[in-house]
This record gives sequence, C-alpha cells and structure tokens, in this order.
Amino acid sequence: MVNLKKELQKCKHPNSRKTKALSKKARRQNNKHKQRLGHAIKSNILGEKLNWFRERIEGDRQTPLTPEEFEQLINLYLKRFDEELEQISLKQSISKSRNRQHCARQDVIRTTIERESDEYRTGGIELLNLCDSVKFKALKDWDGSAINVQHFKMDLISQNLLRRMKRELEKNTIGENENKT
Repeated sequence: MVNLKKELQKCKHPNSRKTKALSKKARRQNNKHKQRLGHAIKSNILGEKLNWFRERIEGDRQTPLTPEEFEQLINLYLKRFDEELEQISLKQSISKSRNRQHCARQDVIRTTIERESDEYRTGGIELLNLCDSVKFKALKDWDGSAINVQHFKMDLISQNLLRRMKRELEKNTIGENENKT
C-alpha cells in the first residue's frame, strides 16, 4: 500500500493510464482488506456465541444434550441480557435528568434479542447441534479460538426442530420399552 502511494505521487497527470491503474489497484486492495475484516468479525461473533454455550455445559459431561436441555440452554441464551437491561432501567429511574443516558446500548440489546428470538422461532439460529454426539464432542474439544470456528459445520436450530427431535426421542423410547416387555 505504501508503494502504491509513492507511485501515485510520482504520476504527473491525474487522468493518465498509469494513475488510473494504480488507483484501481489501491481500491482492490482496500476492498480485499474490508472483506477479510468482515470475515474476522463474523467468526469472532460466532466464536463468542459458541464459547457462551460451551461455558454453560457442565465441564465433565460427555453425553450430548437432550432436546429439552438444549431448548432450556437456548432460552437462557436469549435471556442473557436481562440483568443488564434491569440495571439500565434502574439507572434511568434514579436520575431523571439523564433519562436516556444508556439508550444506545439499550436499543442495541433489544434489537439483538428480538432478532435472535425471531430467528429461533422461525428459520433457526446458526449453532452447533449439541444433541449430536460428534458436534457436542467437537465443541467440548474446541480450544476457544475464533480462527477454528470455520471448521465447525453449523446448523440452523429452531424451535420446531427441537420439538421434532423431542417427539422422535419419545417415539424411540416408547418403542424400546415395548420391545423389552
């Protein structure tokens, strides 16, 4: 990038072919950098989400979650900002002069919660299926770095999917009980 700046300064006319080629090259490098940055941000966000789930699972647990446990964990994840929202509303009720002091953070939290809960109810949240033993083990063995997030095969986990998994599990347990008797 530094060499491009020096070469652009050497160019005598702003509309020359060389100047246009160098500016095109600089734009292309800039766009590549922005794209790399976007991927890094996405993997960091996904890494934080997976790390939150990994911290909430018992440390010595080796079996995958049941659909009920996974649903409870997701509901807990959707309510992770409740305490912070309560603190903001408490601060706003105390100081009447600065009523909207933390409004930006409050709005970001509310939109995040609404978006994630809508995703969970409709299409699904992008997560690892922790009811699957292979993916559960992969999450437990994960070192926590955002670089390795790209190696995970993510699934869209929705409320309907977990309900179907519950029904299938119940049918399997009923079928096994009938076979034993």
